[in-house]
Amino acid sequence: QVQLVESGGGLVQAGGSLRLSCAASGRTFSSWAMGWFRQAPGKEREFVAFITANGGTTYYTSGVKGRFTISRDNVKNTVYLQMTSLKPEDTAVYYCGGSTRQRRLALRDAYDYWGQGTQVTVSS
Repeated sequence: QVQLVESGGGLVQAGGSLRLSCAASGRTFSSWAMGWFRQAPGKEREFVAFITANGGTTYYTSGVKGRFTISRDNVKNTVYLQMTSLKPEDTAVYYCGGSTRQRRLALRDAYDYWGQGTQVTVSS
């Protein structure tokens, strides 16, 4: 059974940094593309970033480009989201997703597995 467990969320002041982690169970992690999404109160879950299975390609939504970095460690079965220069509008629950399909990775429907989410709150 596949499990994704996020951690690293918290309360931070604007301009600060956080690193989110998503630890995956399952022997096939290295064959999954991984993504980060976020959901603010009253809003739809939106795409943040993805990374391909071998880590060779990353992609970001425009609002986080240059501030967030997605990476992965296929030995530790973990994907990371390093967030810097945080803004109040980054406040949301952040979810990681795992995709066996390797395409259309900016869309929620591309993901087969989801974590439970971790709260990120950025104060002004």
